[in-house]
Amino acid sequence: MAFVIAQPCIDIKDGDCTNACPVECIYEGGRMFYIHPDECIDCGLCLSVCPVDAIYDEPDVPAKWQAFIAANREFFGPEISDLGSPGGAMPDLVSDRDHPLIGQAS
Repeated sequence: MAFVIAQPCIDIKDGDCTNACPVECIYEGGRMFYIHPDECIDCGLCLSVCPVDAIYDEPDVPAKWQAFIAANREFFGPEISDLGSPGGAMPDLVSDRDHPLIGQAS
């Protein structure tokens, strides 16, 4: 299980979560951040610093934002960012793309 970034992050991208993450599993997309579910160690530090309450433990994602669970996972696939599992966010791993759900959620 991993933490999930949901709708409140769209067009905010505050970045406190990325600074708090000890394993750098939060990656930047065009309009929001995404947590890599295979790299997340479930520490919850990102959750504790998010100023817009956009981060949830996967079982706690509100029903209206359940699609963001898949969006966080699918963002890393070849159809969207093609980042795969790089093992840590770095400045050259920023994508200008987003999951298609993001265009629908604005």
